[in-house]
Amino acid sequence: MFRRLQSIVRRAFRVLRCSKKLQTGLLVVLLLGLCTATSTASPQPSSLTAQLAAPSTFDIALIGDLGYNPAEESQFATLMQDLDRANIEFIVHDGDFKNGVFPCTDQVFQDRLAGFQQSRHPFIYTPGDNEWTDCHRAGSDPLERLAKLRTLFFATGTSLGQTTIPLERQSAAFPENARWTRGNVLFATLHVVGSNNNLGRTPEMDKEFTARNAANIEWLKSSFQMAKQRNLAGVMVIMQADMMFEAPANKRTGFNNTIAVLQAETEAFQKPVVLVHGDSHYFKIDKVLVDRQNQRLLKFTRVETFGTPDAHWVKATIDANSANVFEFSPVLVPENLAP
Repeated sequence: MFRRLQSIVRRAFRVLRCSKKLQTGLLVVLLLGLCTATSTASPQPSSLTAQLAAPSTFDIALIGDLGYNPAEESQFATLMQDLDRANIEFIVHDGDFKNGVFPCTDQVFQDRLAGFQQSRHPFIYTPGDNEWTDCHRAGSDPLERLAKLRTLFFATGTSLGQTTIPLERQSAAFPENARWTRGNVLFATLHVVGSNNNLGRTPEMDKEFTARNAANIEWLKSSFQMAKQRNLAGVMVIMQADMMFEAPANKRTGFNNTIAVLQAETEAFQKPVVLVHGDSHYFKIDKVLVDRQNQRLLKFTRVETFGTPDAHWVKATIDANSANVFEFSPVLVPENLAP
């Protein structure tokens, strides 16, 4: 390429009747300028990774409810080492990085954040109830802890991890609600947590629930609207709470709005929809949502991730060209298997 460029430039300079010495000098300046422009235009590694088109088929990792106490931190570290070796696009943690009675200190938060940031892959996290709503059990103010979580974990427009991907955040008030697209599929986190989604404990908590629930509903609806407008192949929603689909409505008052919107949007979308959550620590994949006629919504799949004491992960394979779009399989970490 250099020889060809050199030949073209020299012919042009001969037409201009430049001396050989001047031709050589101008050629060097031209090449240096090209190199500088190329270097300046090149994005940083993390930005470049985000701009690359996803392969037609790719894998992601789904985890949650892990590292509940210091004794289990080594299991979480082993799990992260296994994920670092995996060929995946990104990791999603669906909440609860500590148990509900363990102290909700700044140090615990910072330690967990540092661990997430060490991930070789982009790492997306959505809060669980153990991180804030249940912190009153450990003597902390839940709303103050929620504010701290937002400041620490959701301060930028990118994922966590050593390599990042850009995320769209809902607002400054609700930055934990995020979404992104990959491989013609929309992914969205939704801040819905256990303990009845923080409804029914105190008037102050009920006020918090009302505001966040309204934001969640708006985010869920707009995410499906985006998927329809862009003709995307599927939607994956990730939250912490097990919304107790099978329970009577009066036993899940903090979740009824979200379930109703998921039902309506899945029916309207008419393409594969997946809800990923944790909370109950029981890995399962099922068809749990029904329509208004009590018929099973077969386009909707619920996936619950592993949780302590089972420190393993779920692999989701995404292929927008397949009929089901999503395929799931458990990945057991050998070092974390009980003897």
